[in-house]
Amino acid sequence: MKKLVLHPALDDERLQQIEQLHCELKIVNCSQLADAIREIREADGFYGKMLPELLQASTQLRWIQSPTASLEHYLFPELIEHPAQLTNMRGLFHDVIADQVFAYILMFARRMHIYLAQQLQQRWAPVGGENARADYAVGPGNETSMDRAHQQLADATLGIFGLGSIGQEIARYGKRLGMNVIGVDPYCERPDCVDDFGNLSFLDELLEQSDFLVIAAPHTPETEGFFNLNRIQKMKPSAFLINIGRGVIVPLDDLVQALQTETIAGAALDVFEIEPLPEHHPLWLLPNVILTPHIAACTPKVPQRHLELLLENIRRFANDEPLLNVVNKALWF
Repeated sequence: MKKLVLHPALDDERLQQIEQLHCELKIVNCSQLADAIREIREADGFYGKMLPELLQASTQLRWIQSPTASLEHYLFPELIEHPAQLTNMRGLFHDVIADQVFAYILMFARRMHIYLAQQLQQRWAPVGGENARADYAVGPGNETSMDRAHQQLADATLGIFGLGSIGQEIARYGKRLGMNVIGVDPYCERPDCVDDFGNLSFLDELLEQSDFLVIAAPHTPETEGFFNLNRIQKMKPSAFLINIGRGVIVPLDDLVQALQTETIAGAALDVFEIEPLPEHHPLWLLPNVILTPHIAACTPKVPQRHLELLLENIRRFANDEPLLNVVNKALWF
């Protein structure tokens, strides 16, 4: 019979649901690290926070399930080299994070970030014109600066860096709204949901064409610091940068410089190079920025999806079936 060690210990409700799978599997729920080190010696599988001392104590470990999707704080050299398969929790957040991205995009397109600030000042001032139009004849040639300041998504290009499950869902949202969708991902084939696509050789075109550029890539050795000032400077001055991937992909000092010099029109961030964002960081006071405290994946549905994926992988492991979400440890995803 295979043996699965859980550490830190799971609560009674989740443990009961694992036991109700009725698999030929010995489940050992360890609250203490010393117990986990002892039990993992003859374990075939592990769920929880893998540590070097746990891995070193194991003798026949074949499968490790991470409780997280991101792996930058999970992997270590010995784990990368270990023959055990590692699986993660990717694929749980695609729709809720796409919702968040389009909340940002719609706010920027309709200048809601500006109007919300003006509302607190009790100020009536349409963007692009200080006074609202009383008489306005709609027709060709009658566009005003106020018209040009407000975007329609069907006229815009959505660029996506990273086309995993989240990036592809963002692309599908964009297509439903009539946007031109382009993407860059060196590790996947062109998805049906994009109009134009390429590997890193297409990156400059992505930067130059995008009205809204969304970073949906994971933190890996390749992506750390990737969207530096040099790359941001290749974007349109009217473009908006959105990061829901990982904070370290965008160096904050570079982004602040780009925003203060109006190299780009604005940015929305849910993830930051430094978290929490320091109280006196200049990003807090920039009027062309939307900041949210790493909550893009928050929804009541995610905990249930998390449990369902864990249960399914345990069932598959017990029955020698292919596991879901197998990670390329060398690439960190």
